[in-house]
Amino acid sequence: MAILNDDVNWDSWPVEDYLAENYRELHLADAAVIAHHCAFYRGFAPGSVGRSVEIGAGPNLYPLILAAAASRHIDAVEAGASNMAYLDRQLHRAPDPSWLPFHALCHRLNPDVPATLEGSLSSVHLVHGDLRSLPPGGYDLASMHFVAEGATEDFEEFKDFCRRFVGCVVPDGHLVAAFMENLPTYRIGAASRWPGCPVDTDIITEVFTPLTDRLAVGHIPSDPTLPDYGDSGMVVLTGVAAARPAV
Repeated sequence: MAILNDDVNWDSWPVEDYLAENYRELHLADAAVIAHHCAFYRGFAPGSVGRSVEIGAGPNLYPLILAAAASRHIDAVEAGASNMAYLDRQLHRAPDPSWLPFHALCHRLNPDVPATLEGSLSSVHLVHGDLRSLPPGGYDLASMHFVAEGATEDFEEFKDFCRRFVGCVVPDGHLVAAFMENLPTYRIGAASRWPGCPVDTDIITEVFTPLTDRLAVGHIPSDPTLPDYGDSGMVVLTGVAAARPAV
């Protein structure tokens, strides 16, 4: 049977192995995501977005850095205890130096990103929870990276997570996301096993089309410098939440 989100002990997410495999250096695929997202965020004046949220923030800081170009308040929503502990250290002590190249690229491609790494994280607030704990319409902008497709093996639950992602912003609220393409069940480090729900650009387009307006879906090729989790690259998305019908 497919592994569902609630079947997984997210408190035990292997933070150090995950960082070592993916974020201790800036890989080409993430640089491509940053470039894509910077083009999105350059459409906003600094401070013009009141409340942003990063869904399933994990230990990945670059989406928070990117959001700082436009947002006055950023919630980093995370369910797992190990990821919460890592984010708390990054936000309230000195962030790891390995994030400096990520920040430098974000700032170079979008000068509205604060000039220091610490400044880019100063508007971030850590929130313990997940998509299901967020009230509908609570944010002006929502961001999600490698979460919905990596939190379940069940396609219906994946679709529900995508609906909740869109639903957490106001009508016409802005959306930006990245997904691993065709991600199967995979391992991090020597042994830990984690769910995956294979999706691609066509599936992402099909799922988000009825939920959004101004939808744009793109593809980033597989990066041979990243671990081979069985995926075939990344899918990137921008759009706005479609107006909800009157009740």
